[in-house]
This record gives sequence, structure tokens and C-alpha cells, in this order.
Amino acid sequence: MNDIRERSLSWGQALVLSAAAVPMVAFGGLGAWGTYSNITSVFHRSATALGVVAAGEGATLVLALTLVGLTMLGQSSPAAVRVGLWTLPAVASLTGAAVAPTGTESVVFAFTPMAMCVAAEGMGLLARRIVVYRTGVDADAQRRNAAVMQRLAYHRARAANHPEEGARKDSELKSWKLAKKVGTGDALLGAHLVGVQRERMTAGADSALAGMFALPVTAPAPGVTLAPESPAVEGANEESVTPPVTEEDTQVTAEVETVPPEPVTPVTAPVTPPVTLEEIAAVAGVPTPQAGEPLTDAQLVVVLRHLRYSDDPPLSYRQAVTAFREGGFVGGEQRVRKAWGSLMSHEESEA
Repeated sequence: MNDIRERSLSWGQALVLSAAAVPMVAFGGLGAWGTYSNITSVFHRSATALGVVAAGEGATLVLALTLVGLTMLGQSSPAAVRVGLWTLPAVASLTGAAVAPTGTESVVFAFTPMAMCVAAEGMGLLARRIVVYRTGVDADAQRRNAAVMQRLAYHRARAANHPEEGARKDSELKSWKLAKKVGTGDALLGAHLVGVQRERMTAGADSALAGMFALPVTAPAPGVTLAPESPAVEGANEESVTPPVTEEDTQVTAEVETVPPEPVTPVTAPVTPPVTLEEIAAVAGVPTPQAGEPLTDAQLVVVLRHLRYSDDPPLSYRQAVTAFREGGFVGGEQRVRKAWGSLMSHEESEA
């Protein structure tokens, strides 16, 4: 399940991409036709020329179609396919340079097969970008990152547990070099990091602006007393209202003071246990959301509801998003905003 919903190409995008693909195919075909003409002019045999074109441009075309097909299926291309896209035109180029009768024609014969190589690479790159745009999955980037992470895990374990000190130091150095390659070329990882930093910058800017535009506390004007009445007035009121104390009152007061007070048992209000994430997910009828795993729209609403009411008063959007990221949950900024809007609409309808 992908974090980004599958998007479809608009009519204008499909038209522009098709227009960009046509010249690639056309120039690749022209390169093959040029190689055929060059070999025919030397050997004067069509079969020989067709064999050279099939071994060079034809094999390159097969690898290019394989690359495009695997990319459209969301799969990474094997290294042999990528190497063959450059090796076969290079062999055809060397063949043309070797059979050319003159030095000038050698340069022309060597340069002609490279048109198919560029066309194949261009088609593969275009197909890959289309798949990444529509599905949000870059299979080649994921394959590279998986290989880097596997090597990094091995060298970290070797650096920590290998019995030889030299091997530990070697793996320590290699692990730091591999750390520079983690996430290289992964556009989705970059987008997620930018989204997280954008939320943090928004929260920081909000705190700074709140401190700048907060209303100051107004001090009382000179001569104005906010306390109740003065002691003199209180004493005067007490003298005018309090009746004189008689001897009988003193005896009653002494008797009351000798009676020990009864112990008072404190009344503790019942504590309501907080609702867990599993309970909210069960009520919503969705699997319990797990940190680090892609979430559905319903699971996003469940997580945001749990985070919003995890404190009193309920958290705001920025506070909930910060807790969402700190909890390790996965979700794009647009999907999180949409889920928050759905949560707020549900609260308004209940109110």
C-alpha cells in the first residue's frame, strides 16, 4: 500500500509525453537506418548489414522495451539490462569504425549507432518518471536504498562484533561512507523530509508570532489599589457589627473547643481510563494503525482522533501533527490535512 494515492495523467500531460516519445523512437530508427546504409556501402550485402543492425540497434531496442515494460510494471530493471543499453551500441560503434574505409567515415560510422542508445535511455527514463508520478513508487531508488541498507547493516554488525580490531575499524569506515548514500535519488523520502521540516518550521513560526503579538499585561495606574478594603475600614466595620462577648458565650465556646472533630474521609472522584488506539480502531472497524507502516484514510482519522484527545484540552492541528510525526506514523501532509478536516467535520456534526 502506497502513501500517495495513484494519480492519473491529464489529457495535456499525456499529449506532451507522447509528443516527447515520438522523436526518441524516430531518431532511434534513423540511427538504425544509418548503420544499415553504412555497412551496405562497405560490404554491398544487405544480409550482412541487417545482421550488424540486429546485433547492435535491434538488441538495444529489445533491451529498451524490456526496461520500459519492467518500469511500467513498477519493478526495478536488472543491472544487465542497463549495462546492455550502453554496451551493445558501443560494440556496433566499434564495428562501424573498424569497417570504415577512411578515417573520416570511421568517425561517422562510429557515431551513428549511439542514436539508438540515447533513444532507449530516454524512453526508459520517461517511463520511470510516469510511474513515479502516478504511483509514487520509484522501484530503482528502492532497490538501490535496499542494497545500501543491507550493506550498512552488515558493516555495523561487523564493526560491533568482529573479533579482529582491523576488521572492526574497516567496517566502521565503510559504514560511514555508506551512510552518505542512504536515500540518494529517492524523491519520496525527500518529500517526506520536507513535509516534516515544513511542519516544524510552521510550529516555530507560530510560537514566535504568538510571542510577538501577545497582549501585554496592563499594570494598575498609580494611586489605584486592587486589594479589598483597608485594615482601618475593616476594623471599623468589625467594631460596628460585632456584638460584645458575654461570659456565657465564653463558656459555650470552651465547651465546643473541647469536643474533638470527627475525621473527614476524602472523596476521590472516579478515574476514567483513557481510550486506547486499539479501542478506537476497533470501533471504527479498521486494523490497528502501526508506526512506520502506510496508513489508510480511515486509519489516519483514528490516529488523529486518538492524539487529539490524549490531553486536556484537546490538541490543535499543529500539536497533533507534531505528536503524529514523533510517534513514527507515516502520512503525507495533504492526506493528514484531509483526515483532520474529516475529523473536525465529524465533531461539528456530533455537536
